Amino acid sequence: MIRPKPESVEIVHQRRDAALRALVSGVPYIQFLGIEVERRGDELTAILPFDEKLIGNPMLPALHGGVTAAFLEVAAIIELSWSTLWEDVESGRIALSGLDSLHMPRLPKTIDFTLDYLRSGLPRDAYARARVNRSGRRYASVHVEAWQDNRARLFAQGTGHFLMPDRDLPDPADQARR
Repeated sequence: MIRPKPESVEIVHQRRDAALRALVSGVPYIQFLGIEVERRGDELTAILPFDEKLIGNPMLPALHGGVTAAFLEVAAIIELSWSTLWEDVESGRIALSGLDSLHMPRLPKTIDFTLDYLRSGLPRDAYARARVNRSGRRYASVHVEAWQDNRARLFAQGTGHFLMPDRDLPDPADQARR
């Protein structure tokens, strides 16, 4: 029995990056806030680059609490979505071209999201990492932490519970009929 030649590392990296780019660019609110997501292996870091429009209290100045909450919730949803897509990306089920608008998976829906504001978010870039605590067929729990200059000094953390969509990628023919 002859085994097929494995894909090159570059092709696998390109497929991962294309899938992540499509996942992040598929949500307009992520674009509005300017959130970026970096991938190192299977670990994602969400980045909220500083912008004046994100300031809630110009007297301090401090990041708006709603922006902080949205940033952490987005980081949790992207991590959860990425963890469910990972197998399809690695197996090659998602092509090198990545995901397009007809092949976007449905995102998890937030059941609840609890946020702890630990200190004011300063007027500078913020970072967040999420960890999936439990992910089942119907329900998932995710913890997320956000920091700015020092990862040991969190400015916010949160826990979210999410309703999971069907794990199958949508059929393009079904999308066209909707």
